[in-house]
Amino acid sequence: MCISLLSVSTSSVLSPTTWPFGLDWLPQSTYLVGGIVRDALLDRQSSQLDLDFVMPEGAVETARSIARHYKAGFVLLDEERQIARVVFDRATADFARQVGPTLEIDLQRRDFTVNAIAYNPHRGEIIDPLKGQVDLKRRLLRMICVENLEEDPLRLLRAYRQAAQLGFSLDPDTRIVIQRLAPLLNRIAAERVQAELSYLFSTPKGTPWLIEAWQDGLLQAWFPSTTPQSLKLLAAIEAADAVLSERCPALGVELSRWIREKPIHPSRSPESQTTVRENSLAKSGSCRRTWLATAKLASFFVAMPGRAEAELVRLKYSRAEIQAVITILKFLPQLHPEVSLSCREQYFL
Repeated sequence: MCISLLSVSTSSVLSPTTWPFGLDWLPQSTYLVGGIVRDALLDRQSSQLDLDFVMPEGAVETARSIARHYKAGFVLLDEERQIARVVFDRATADFARQVGPTLEIDLQRRDFTVNAIAYNPHRGEIIDPLKGQVDLKRRLLRMICVENLEEDPLRLLRAYRQAAQLGFSLDPDTRIVIQRLAPLLNRIAAERVQAELSYLFSTPKGTPWLIEAWQDGLLQAWFPSTTPQSLKLLAAIEAADAVLSERCPALGVELSRWIREKPIHPSRSPESQTTVRENSLAKSGSCRRTWLATAKLASFFVAMPGRAEAELVRLKYSRAEIQAVITILKFLPQLHPEVSLSCREQYFL
């Protein structure tokens, strides 16, 4: 076991003084794990506090007691694996039963070494059996083992999203394994795949990693009409946004706006209930897309615009997003250099 002591400031997210509940609610054998520990060691800040705890037993009972005492929301995420969530105004806390008889075994079941670091808030101890802190210093995303990626193939795509999010590089051996296992991503539910893609489309940091993911064979099954030319257009859109935002700030603001569903009266057809649910997701932040992100998404279908709707439906995009992509593809030919538009046509375009 690799144990070290960590001095934590009162402003750190590892400090219980920053949590919406007291440390005395947690058993001595409770550990903080995952992204919250990684980000704290990297001094990364977030507006939302997302705490992940593991404990040998009593995870659901602990979560339920905290939620009841602080009048917070309680969600039983997985009864079999004993995982529950407590939802506060500006924080969430997940509580999970430890996988295996020891904490070390639990950490060895995770995706990447930098996410397999645990912190005991009672004793100020860091548990790092897989040398995740070494990879943090190297700014390197490295798998723990092949079997962990095979167990949940979404981790293959998550590697590219986390590399973009953290500004890390991808370990060469890990990348070779991802390329080999890429076909397994087809087994994953579309909603989960879309959630990972959403971040990559929503930030300039994601563009090079989208290109890398396509080149490594992760996206062909989900975007079969994408071509190398599509990837060139994707990069060009990112570059154009930087120029437009500088020369025409108002347009830059418009491009960063969210695409919203049109409100639908609840008395309309059953199909409208889908949109009601989508609106609810949008308010929670899990279904928000900007016009710029949607333009980048549309670039994946330029070669075969007729296939865009079917592929986006398969990926569970909302009707508003699908309509936005189709509209972009419909008017894109008018932007070709050989097309001459009058001032009036340019205005309405």
